[in-house]
This record gives sequence, structure tokens and C-alpha cells, in this order.
Amino acid sequence: MQIFDSGNFDKNVSDTILAPYPMPETLHIKWLQLRDSNFSPDFPSDAAAAEKFYHMGQGQEKFDGIVGVTSNVLISFLKATGPVEIPGYPGTYADENAVLALEYQVEKAFDEQGIARDDRKDVMNELAEVILEKISTMSLSQKIDLAKIIYADLDKKDIQLYFHDPILETQAEQAGWAGRVDQTWEKDYLMTVDANLGAWKTDRVMKRSLDYSIDLSGAVPKAVLKITYNHTATQRDFMTKDYIDFLRVYVPAGSELISQKNADDPVFGAELGKKYFGFIVYVPLGESKTVEINYILPKDLADNYNLKIQKQAGLNDIPVAVHVIGKNGQKKDYQFTMNGDIVLNK
Repeated sequence: MQIFDSGNFDKNVSDTILAPYPMPETLHIKWLQLRDSNFSPDFPSDAAAAEKFYHMGQGQEKFDGIVGVTSNVLISFLKATGPVEIPGYPGTYADENAVLALEYQVEKAFDEQGIARDDRKDVMNELAEVILEKISTMSLSQKIDLAKIIYADLDKKDIQLYFHDPILETQAEQAGWAGRVDQTWEKDYLMTVDANLGAWKTDRVMKRSLDYSIDLSGAVPKAVLKITYNHTATQRDFMTKDYIDFLRVYVPAGSELISQKNADDPVFGAELGKKYFGFIVYVPLGESKTVEINYILPKDLADNYNLKIQKQAGLNDIPVAVHVIGKNGQKKDYQFTMNGDIVLNK
């Protein structure tokens, strides 16, 4: 096992692929690199992009598969192993502090310790070796407990799998572990995707909730989506600042935006068999903001209404409320905590 800073490859990536909106406008990034290869909500697309940029950056390995993980997976492993110490580094890494401790190490402490900037992420290799060594000494029952934790992370999209072997890829898709945007779904569809625009690691202190209302009683289905962002931090530090977000709302093809509140002027796009509305959203420290989006859906979606909501990887425990007004005017309300994709059969 080897761990590298993506910058080791990005410095060799040629300026050939233009960055999409709003990277040039907000981050002054003109060309895409490996670090930007997870911009799509569709993990197979991200995996292909990561592999392409890796080889553009003179990486030599040929891969059978690509695994995407979030920082939540580190927490999961440390829940199973218990706290660990890294030789040569201060402190103890446990599930409740490891992400913050690592962030401080690679952003601040390395300089205080006299570690060169190019070597500041070597601590990741050291930590991984310590964790793997501890796993190797686990009892069978402890390994079974770890396997259950990994299964849960797969179900939550904290681990996503992509394989070149079509049989393995099909198995990953059937298990719900491929992170693929469902392009075969023909009924109502919703996926909200947040992309942090230079707001450092502020996502860790952002709380979100969704409220989705659909009215099927009129000539065309009308939808109102409310997304509430709660910035729980009250002061700026080396990880946290005002939240700046590029929000994409993926909806059925043929949908039309009517209006929006608490978001900048929209941009529009079509990909993965869906239409999306895109907005820049600002949430200052310590404040809460509800973005409201009003749009109409294709008329035929009112017949035998069903809804699929797909979850963005890395965002868990999101409260979701759905309100459906049927053709007869009767209203039904549903409540979920989103830790995976949701299918609502009315």
C-alpha cells in the first residue's frame, strides 16, 4: 500500500482540460487536475476521470478498480481498532478526534515540526500502517465487527466501488455500492449536490435538511424544494470560514425552473439523463439559510407518481420531509433520515 498527495501527480498534468463553471469564476482554476476529479455526482464518471488524470500525471500503475472513500471511513476503522499512536508524531488518534488531528498535522503542525511541505502528508502512510497492523492482530469477532462497519459505510456511499471487470461492476451496482446516478429511473427524481468552493473544511460544521413538496392536482406537476443550510461554527479558524457552495439540483429532463430564493442567478445543464439547476449559495459563519427552488415537472410524471431521491456521498443523517398533494387534492407527508437512496412509492 502506498499513499501520495495528489499534488505529486498534478504538477505533471498538462493544461488540456478546461475546468467547468464555477471553478474559473470563483477559484480561478482554469484547467482540471487529479484533485478536481470528483466533481461529478456519478462515481463511475469520477473514477474514470481520476484514472485519466493519474496517468496524465505520469502515474505508472494499471488499475483493476478504483475505490472512493470519505473521511468518515477513517472514523469507522478507528471505532473498530480503538485509539492508535503514530511513531514520531505527537498525540493519539481516535475516532472522535482523528480527522481534526490529521488536518492540523498537514496544515499547521508539520511546519512547527520542521517537516518539508512536500512531505507533510507522509503521516497518512504512517497512520495507515499502524491501523493495518492493529487490524492484523484482531480476533475473529473483532474482524466481523469491522466488516459490519465497512458494510454500513458502503451502504451510506462513504465507500464507493468501480471495477473495469464488467461482472464485478454489475455486482457493485446491484449491491448499491457503485455510486452511479440512476439514468434508468423514469419517474420523479431528485438529487442535490454541494461542491465546496474554497471554503476549506467548512463542510464538517454544516448541517443540512431537505423539504420537498410536489403538487399533482393542477394541469402540470409543481415542485417546491427547500434546502436549509445551518452553519454551526461561530468563528473563523484554519479549517473554517463562511461557506461558499455550488449547489446543483438534479431533476427529471424536461423540468423548468420558475424561481429561486436565497441563491444567486441560476445556470442550467443536462447530464446523466437529468437536467440540473445550479446556484452559488453563501452561508456566513453562525447563520442559517434556506434556499427555495420552485419548478415544474413534465406532465406525464403525475401518472402513477413515484419519487427517487439519490444521496450525495459524504453527507449523512440528512433530515428529509416529502409532501405529496395527489390529483384529488389529498396530501400525504413522509419523513426520512437520508443515509442512502430513497424510493417513495405513493
